[in-house]
Order: sequence, then structure tokens, then C-alpha cells
Amino acid sequence: MIASTVIEGGEATLAETILRVVSLSDYNTRIVVLATTMLGVASGLIGSFMLLRKRALMGDALSHAALPGIALAFLIAPLFRLDGKSLGVLLFGAAATGLMGMGAILMIHRWTKIKEDAAMAMVLSVFFGAGLSLLGVIQKTTTGHAAGLESFIFGKTASIIASDAWLIAAVAMISILTLGLLWKELVLLCFDQPMAVTLGYPTLLLDAVLMAVVVLVTMVGLQAVGLVLIIALLVIPAAAARFWSSRMLTVTWIAALLGATSCLIGAQLSGIFPHLPSGAVIVLVATFFFVLSLFFGGENGLVTAMIRRSRLARRLDRRHVLRGIYECLEQGAPRRLDRELAQYNPYAGVLLSDLQATRSWSGRRMRRELRHCEAEGLLEVEGQTVVLTAAGWAEAARLTHEHRLWELFLISYADVAPSKVDRDADRIEHVLEPAMIAELERLLQKSESDGAVMPSPHEIGATLEPAGPSATTVVEGH
Repeated sequence: MIASTVIEGGEATLAETILRVVSLSDYNTRIVVLATTMLGVASGLIGSFMLLRKRALMGDALSHAALPGIALAFLIAPLFRLDGKSLGVLLFGAAATGLMGMGAILMIHRWTKIKEDAAMAMVLSVFFGAGLSLLGVIQKTTTGHAAGLESFIFGKTASIIASDAWLIAAVAMISILTLGLLWKELVLLCFDQPMAVTLGYPTLLLDAVLMAVVVLVTMVGLQAVGLVLIIALLVIPAAAARFWSSRMLTVTWIAALLGATSCLIGAQLSGIFPHLPSGAVIVLVATFFFVLSLFFGGENGLVTAMIRRSRLARRLDRRHVLRGIYECLEQGAPRRLDRELAQYNPYAGVLLSDLQATRSWSGRRMRRELRHCEAEGLLEVEGQTVVLTAAGWAEAARLTHEHRLWELFLISYADVAPSKVDRDADRIEHVLEPAMIAELERLLQKSESDGAVMPSPHEIGATLEPAGPSATTVVEGH
């Protein structure tokens, strides 16, 4: 494939074009790539807060509200002897109507019973309709035409010049400084606004500052990706970052990194293939990173969650197998037929058929888990018999003891019927922490170091009596 880019009087090959774009050899390429990358950083940072505030569509509403401001600025600028197509003039008009749109949304939400999403939808449609009407008026005026104004709708990254890049850089720095100085207050506002009000923080002012930064980022992004696609830069990187971490600081910087990388790669791809619109390519690259994060995110990705659930299921199966073996031995299940070997090994064996009867598992699942336990050195499988090793015996006794402690607790304090307590204990015992186990031991007036396994509550009809007032207090705290 041959690219149509012309270099020094001749047509450049695709490899040459890629090298020049990636190395940022051309002045215009450097301006465009650096400007869009900084826009990606600012969009990722502020988008993280917008996502937490459940205002992901606020950027979309603001960008659409900017259209009538652009048209009005074009019409009014000649009255003040200004160039109607000057980027500064057009962005000033866009910011003015954008702030008006933001104010309309906040007022409708606060002073009426209309939900915020409905208010955003109303403002978006009304302002965008007004903008299209004004563009129609401009087409029929004798003072000029609307050629070039449509770039604010679809974006025109290639037209970015050095002054635009400096403007985007300034907005990016303002965003970083604002979020850094008000980090604690803005995080509290996003996570728990009632608590922020209780602590005396000016939530209305903080909200206004956050919205002002959104307006700034949205306005400078119109030139790069257009008002239709600016919402993607505000939402997609932040949403993708959420799959990688649950910590706000980490999510914010990952979103900034994903936004910058999406803009960097998208702008370079548009430079390599000139017929591809930059804004659309940037959004498609950001979507690729979102899909990648959706499946392979380190904390909340689908594949990661599947692996985590699989490991948890294996761990639970291991617990159930060891406890089942211990209970079979305790109930006097048939021992191994080889008496001499049984006397040689102090830990008697359990028949596979007796073990499988304790769980509603298939034979295949049982054998698979036995292989896992055998690989960990917890048991040995000899024919149709399972024998616990010394380590397996200690682990089985510990798990059985914890299970019965929790059964006793549920019977005594949760009013769970003894006939149903085993299933409830199975559901919750795996999240017991050492502190809780120690507390249950204390309430049972048992020494944690004696190593004994308490008898089954099903057999003894036991109830758990508090050891004193302090015991009751601790249990209520749990």
C-alpha cells in the first residue's frame, strides 16, 4: 500500500510516512499530536470526577450548548470590528452559552422536581436546535458564510496551530492545578455530598468550580474532536480506568494516561492516513482501550473476575473436601481394609463413596479437587480410599472447628434453626477473619491454643452464652 503523502517532490512510501509521523519530524504533526495529547490528559482527569458525580453526560450537554454561542459570536464579532472566524472569539461565545447551559441544568435540577438527566436532555436539545437555526441564518446573510464553523461540530484536528496548542496546554495545567489543590474536597463531594455539607464545605462552590473546569476542557476540545465526540474523551478513558483500580487517585491518573495515549495514537493514525477524520479515530482508539480494560482490567475486568472467582471456588472446594473427610472420620465411616497399614499410619482413611455422599458433587469434580489437595500435600489417594497427611489433618481440624464455631454463633445470636444452620454457615464461614474467630473462641470460653475441635452443634444442641457484658458488646459491634 502506498500513502499519498508527498515528501520533497516525491510520493513517500507508507513506511516513510509512518516514520515521519511517529518521530514527529513535521512541525504541524508535532503541534497536532502534542495538543491532542494534552487534551487527552485534561479530559481523563476531569472525566473521572464527572463519572463519580454521575454527570457523564454533562460534557455532552455543554458541548451542544456551545453551538449557539459559536454562531452568535460569528454574527456579533463584526459589530466590534473583530474577525468572526477567530478561534478566540468563537471559543468565547462557546464558553458563554456553555456556562448558560450548565446554569440552566443546575437551576432546573435544584428548583424543580425534574431529574438531572432529564434537565440535561432538555438543555442539550434546546441549545443544539438554537445553534442549528443560527447556522441557517448565517448561511443567508450577506456578510459571510458559515464555512469552517462546521469544524466545531465534527472537529478539525489538522487545523490546530501553535496558539491553539498553547491554549489547550494552559487549560490542561489549570485542570491539574485545580484538581490538585481541591483534591480532598472534590473527592468528598463526589463520594458523599451530605457528609461534605455536614463538615461545612461549600459544596455549591465546589460544584461550580468542577463544572467550570468541565466547561474549559469541553470548549478547547471542540477544535480537536468536535462537539459531537468531545463527550467520548470525557467518559471513555475514565470508564476504562475504573476496571484497573478502585482507588480514586489511581483511577484518575490511569484515566489521564488512557486519554493521552488515545489522542496520541489517534492523531498519529490520522496523520498516516490523511483521509481518516482525527476525532473519530481518537474515539475509536479510546474505545479499543475501553474494551481491553473491560476484559483484562487488573481489578474489575471480566477475565480477571473470572480468574478470581475460579480461584475462590477452588479454595472453597478445598475447604469442603477437607472438612468432609474429617467429619467422615469423626462419624466412624468405614476405615481402610488394610489393617496393618492403618496401624502404621495414625491417620485412618475414608472411602471415596462416603466422602462423595457428604457433598452434592459429581464424581469428576470430586476427583479433580482430590488431585488439587494431593498436589498440595494435604492428602493421599490410594485406590478408593483417601488418607489425610499430617498437614492435611491439622488443616481439616482447623476448618471444621471454625465452621462449628460459626454454626454455634448463628444458632445462639441469629436465631437460625439448627436444621438450617449448616447451609448458612457454609455461605459465610469463608469470610471469617482471625479476630472474629478469636472472639468466638472467647465467647465459647475455650482456649484458642488447646487445638481441640468442638463437637457439632447439631448433635449437642449447644447454645452460645456470652462470657460477660463485654462479650455482648463485641458481638453487637460485629
